[in-house]
Amino acid sequence: MSFLAPLFLLGGLAVGLPILFHLIRRTTREQKVFSSLMFLSPSPPRLTRRSRIEHLLLLLLRCIVIGLLAFGFARPFLKQAMTAPLDSARKRILLLIDTSASMRRANLWPDARSKAETILRNIAPADQVALFTFDRQLKTLFTFDQWNAAPLGERAARLSQRLAEVSPGWGATQLGSALVQAAETLADAGGKKSAERGRIELITDLQEGSHLEQLQGYEWPKGVEVSINLLKPRGVSNASLQLVSDSEESDLKSSASIRIRVANGAGAKSEQFKVGWALPNQAAFAGKPLEVYVPAGQSRVLPLPVSSNGALDSVLLQGDDEPFDNMVFASPPEAVNLNVIYLGNDTEGDPKQALYFLRRAFQQTRHQAIRVTAHRPGELLPAGEVQSSSLFVIAAPLSNESVAALREQAIGGKTLLVMLGAPTIQPTLSRLLEVDGLRFEEVRPPTYAMLGEIDFRHPIFAPFSDSRFSDFTKIHFWRYCRLDSAGIPRARVLARFDSGDPAIIEVPFGAGRVLVLSSGWQPDSSQLALSSKFVPLMYAILENSGAAAPLPAQYHIGDVVSLGALVGTASPRTVRLPGGEPLALVHTATNFSRTDVPGVYTLVSDTSEKKFVVNLDPAESRITPVALDELDRLGVPAVRTIDTRGIQDQRRLRLQNRELESRQKLWRWFIAGTLAVLLIESWLAGRTARRVLTPAKALPT
Repeated sequence: MSFLAPLFLLGGLAVGLPILFHLIRRTTREQKVFSSLMFLSPSPPRLTRRSRIEHLLLLLLRCIVIGLLAFGFARPFLKQAMTAPLDSARKRILLLIDTSASMRRANLWPDARSKAETILRNIAPADQVALFTFDRQLKTLFTFDQWNAAPLGERAARLSQRLAEVSPGWGATQLGSALVQAAETLADAGGKKSAERGRIELITDLQEGSHLEQLQGYEWPKGVEVSINLLKPRGVSNASLQLVSDSEESDLKSSASIRIRVANGAGAKSEQFKVGWALPNQAAFAGKPLEVYVPAGQSRVLPLPVSSNGALDSVLLQGDDEPFDNMVFASPPEAVNLNVIYLGNDTEGDPKQALYFLRRAFQQTRHQAIRVTAHRPGELLPAGEVQSSSLFVIAAPLSNESVAALREQAIGGKTLLVMLGAPTIQPTLSRLLEVDGLRFEEVRPPTYAMLGEIDFRHPIFAPFSDSRFSDFTKIHFWRYCRLDSAGIPRARVLARFDSGDPAIIEVPFGAGRVLVLSSGWQPDSSQLALSSKFVPLMYAILENSGAAAPLPAQYHIGDVVSLGALVGTASPRTVRLPGGEPLALVHTATNFSRTDVPGVYTLVSDTSEKKFVVNLDPAESRITPVALDELDRLGVPAVRTIDTRGIQDQRRLRLQNRELESRQKLWRWFIAGTLAVLLIESWLAGRTARRVLTPAKALPT
């Protein structure tokens, strides 16, 4: 038996009142005829320990009355099993569980499994359930087809077993992409059957670094709702360690150190930390660490001297309660060696010639070592130098043998930059392009020419597409060579002078290309070399000439690593993973995508070994939960927490209890019993009173 208003049962404590009243002795009402009492003072009988309850039956009836009244007002009813909701139609439930790096915190993964088990216990027999996990990518663990194929009594157990085999990884949280793919999966599985509704049961910590961008503008499928099972961590603050990638403008002397960022979460209690190189495979410092003070909600960037011990490749942070992001890996940067060949008659160190400005445009940095090698047009180019060069600058007429050799380089994928400083170079250009009869003449404008039309969609001009950098009108050209681009097959004009003549022409040639500049950049031809556009323009040409790009200081979990960028044309054989185990590669492999754990990877080829580091995505360290209103704003429907569903179940249970109580109305029987007992008690009390109050017979005189 249950009660709708159980607090009224406290009224049953009033049964102590009849017992108290029965224990109180009152002055006797019996009268005895006696002689004069005028000389005596009245006194009530004294209560002693031998006082006892009289009229036990009356006492019992009065206690029963109070008990029946308390039970009646408590509105009792006979409890029944909770009925299924009216909307018990068949549903497809997609369990979507977060396995990103932030889920490695102390209590989150056990709580996630517990919530998943709770959801499985509450599903209806007709429901279908699938299991997906996500971090940077969505992973399918148990499909709807596997659920339907399993025996009815084993479905939930098989799904739970599959979940038990999973644990959080190190990937970033791509929640937006996972929700979109999960919604599409439910929409495709439901087809046009509107009776089969779909629901995504999302289990996540919903931290700030969840990457929700893909939800913007997404039209959510009809009939698919989302339930948010929010995991609550024990702590909401976190300090993290990140490797800061060096910029191209870094001082070369800074190669003796790396830069580390220590970020402290808002509301953190700890503000004092230690940072230093860690012993291999240990959470202990190899030497004396640096002391760093970081207030809550702020970050600090500090240089960390490169360890003299080459075996040290990890940096450790101590003083934080969440250890999952307290270590980063660093490897000494290796500069990429690039070679540019200049073919011309320029004098070394002459500030009035093109070679002088070209050498000063390409500066050595920590990531790139660019060397400009000058040769006379008639010199024989060394084979090794030609092989290592990706950009050839032609500023003077060449022999037929040199033209043939450069044509082969262009066919192989390299870039030839032809600078038309004088009409004498016209035969060389004709042989390079294999075009006879090129119209070619020198033009000297009355004042100057300037660039009037530029194709900013092309890669060499893309860096200037922003309106802040797209103004080329301040670059004046004193003379240029007029070239008819219509006579060159497949020619594309990238820039024109204000007169309409082509300024820069691109001609595809095999796997490479030929770039034709109608004017030179030396001061007697133009102001190009003296402008702020010259250096980025030269770097853009070099980067789009097939030259190896600067290697990143680090990769993040899940990034695809280009093997060619690391070992060039050598054939990589194996990759040594951070744990030391070798992983054999297919001979034709060009990319490596097994960057699943943070650490130092070693790419082993026939001739060399190259190392690259993989670290945690910095966004995973932003563990403050996102407000659920943000998901509402992005159009995710029916966002609810599991606590809200529990409140709804309790509300539905209370409504069912009221309905049962209203239908049974057991309180009426208790009230009727109360009235019956009152009648008996009244009759018995009256009879007892008459017997007590009957006058005694007078004594004889």
